[in-house]
Amino acid sequence: MKVVIDAAACDGKGYCKRFAPEVFALDEWGYGRVLVDEVTPEAEANTRAAVEACPLQAIRTV
Repeated sequence: MKVVIDAAACDGKGYCKRFAPEVFALDEWGYGRVLVDEVTPEAEANTRAAVEACPLQAIRTV
């Protein structure tokens, strides 16, 4: 599974990092960014939880 963040939609709430810190980080301005090219099977559940938790739906799986 791959995951992307729509930078224009992200408002920096940080839910992505809270749910899946192995997949997401916050940049120097506090906006989410993806750390990995491919989400590992072990991190898929946390990543899906982060997608669901994002209040602006700025994260999607591809």
